[in-house]
Amino acid sequence: MEITTQEFKHCDLISVKGRVDSATAPQFAKVLETANDNGRFKLALDLENLEYMSSAGFRALLAAQRNCKRYNRGEVVLVRVPERIREALELAGFTELFKTFDDPTTAVGSF
Repeated sequence: MEITTQEFKHCDLISVKGRVDSATAPQFAKVLETANDNGRFKLALDLENLEYMSSAGFRALLAAQRNCKRYNRGEVVLVRVPERIREALELAGFTELFKTFDDPTTAVGSF
């Protein structure tokens, strides 16, 4: 799994590549936590190159959304979600919890 972060004035764009499974989910969660610890609560996650996400990855997403929305500080939005992962999010009931965008520019602009 590779994670890259671009900081913009109003939000961070975090791109995830590869697999988020039980082995890599702690690293994924740490990146999201670190952004929050640095006072960044508006996060756009670009999942275009994500191959797989396990329930551990979904838990990390949920924890990040909870942290970001606490005290109305921000939120996590998802960008370019692959079809298979979108289906898994729907099955888990997560589609109501996250806004999704088709391109990073629109997602970053939403903040």
